[in-house]
Amino acid sequence: MAKQTVAEQFVDILVRAGVRRLYGVVGDSLNPVVDAVRRNAAIDWIQVRHEEAAAFAAGAEAQLTGKLAACAGSCGPGNLHLINGLFDAHRSMAPVLALASHIPSSEIGTTFFQETHPDRLFTECSHYSELISSTRQMPRVLQTAIQHAVGQSGVAVVSLPGDIAAEQAPERAIQHALVTTRPLARPGDAEIDALTRMVDEARTVTLFCGSGTAGAHAEVMEFAERVKAPVGHALRGKEWIQYDNPYDVGMSGLLGYGAAYEATHECDLLLLLGTDFPYNAFLPDDVKIVQVDVRPEHLGRRTKLDLAVWGDVRETLRCLIPKVREKTDRKFLDRMLKKHADALEGVVKAYTRKVEKHVPIHPEFVASVLDEEAADDAVFTVDTGMCNVWAARYLTPNGRRRVIGSFSHGSMANALPQAIGAQFLDRRRQVVSMSGDGGFAMLMGDFLTLVQYDLPVKVVLFNNSSLGMVELEMMVSGLPSYGTTNHNPDFAAIARAAGVYGVRVEKPRQLRGALRDAFRHDGPALVDVVTDPHALSIPPKISAEMVSGFALSAGKIVLDGGVGRMLQMARSNLRNIPRV
Repeated sequence: MAKQTVAEQFVDILVRAGVRRLYGVVGDSLNPVVDAVRRNAAIDWIQVRHEEAAAFAAGAEAQLTGKLAACAGSCGPGNLHLINGLFDAHRSMAPVLALASHIPSSEIGTTFFQETHPDRLFTECSHYSELISSTRQMPRVLQTAIQHAVGQSGVAVVSLPGDIAAEQAPERAIQHALVTTRPLARPGDAEIDALTRMVDEARTVTLFCGSGTAGAHAEVMEFAERVKAPVGHALRGKEWIQYDNPYDVGMSGLLGYGAAYEATHECDLLLLLGTDFPYNAFLPDDVKIVQVDVRPEHLGRRTKLDLAVWGDVRETLRCLIPKVREKTDRKFLDRMLKKHADALEGVVKAYTRKVEKHVPIHPEFVASVLDEEAADDAVFTVDTGMCNVWAARYLTPNGRRRVIGSFSHGSMANALPQAIGAQFLDRRRQVVSMSGDGGFAMLMGDFLTLVQYDLPVKVVLFNNSSLGMVELEMMVSGLPSYGTTNHNPDFAAIARAAGVYGVRVEKPRQLRGALRDAFRHDGPALVDVVTDPHALSIPPKISAEMVSGFALSAGKIVLDGGVGRMLQMARSNLRNIPRV
């Protein structure tokens, strides 16, 4: 076998682990690795304009595939730029390997040019962060990092000085078989028996579902039917559990709607399934609560539990369903379904009343038309802030669409770079970036990455010339808005100057045609929609204390606005209620 450099060995191991792209920005300490990528046909170097975008792109790819993705940054400032995107990937439980290249090994500790200590800096946003200070540590450190990222579903960071990357790899180094997939985990018999007893003893049961219900839709529906349980969800559970769901009672939390809050508070037993829902102000404190999660560290850290169950949601329900007695009383379920439909009926008018004449355009109208025109298998990437509101309320899941956002970390500017990672996975699949003007402007340089690689991402820009969520925070706290106004250019004109299809929409009647033209365009496109910055009204029940942080905990129904096709689905579910 021909001798390899450490850099070549590093790249070969990434390929063995299934990595097909390495996102980053070149730099001197990275040169040996970038050159090794150049000479390896099984992996591509993806040149972005900012390393933060590299980490977001890798994180999106990992979320969509469930497999390892990778990014890289050069020494000092280069790898420091990765940190925000890596925080997002880590908190989203996306398996990402980050290469933080380092200054020459002989200079570490001398305050050398661009010196930082990446092995220390990345510890808070990773399961593993270690420095390779000798060639003899390869390949074990990299293999260990990969298994941390895959096995614990998060980030692992390897810091590698450029001079060591260029040295010869040790001969006869041990390369073991890599773990690239996670096993299924079921609870023990004692936990299943205890949970069975609690379900059987409860008169009414509610299920509240998060992203851990991915792949468990059929089991959740079967269990809900067996125990006649309303099914609510957190934002990250929406895409997995809302579609084809005759027990749906909506979403709880800041962006919540429908009867999810009531269903979780008025039951005898609440089952938290695969959710690390952080807003304990929305969780009850006077009902019995069971939490099921494959991550044991999630159990009980948000609310007091009567039973903690460590296991995959799907495997747990498969064990549980045959054991629990079927309930026959639907009164609680039917009452929650009726309350859910009535709640949606009361707010749906916000986007149906005179919207086709309203200028600036209602953002609710934009989101509802986008939902109708986008492909049935589209991938939506969603900026933090008001775009989260529109995605939560208007995007209709169907089991084929995906919705990716910075839902746990809450970073601005995530949508565009996440769309880059999503589109590289499949150029034929429609990828839509729901961008706010603030988030888009923050990492607008990576719009040029779409141009460079001719990635057919469609950017739908909700341009209200403000940081809308921050204005909402200030307003509810009794403060005048300050520093939240953006003086924006014509973003469509900027897109056209970059050689991209761009169109500006200022009137509602232009919107549908503009979206259709952009979606038909063979290449990247930007639709700059001028939206109403005053689209939101605040219900009187909100308190200032409930809006701290992410503008986060707000009320039972936090933002008064329409809910797209959800009302139609809720009314359809009512038709399933037996008539007696």
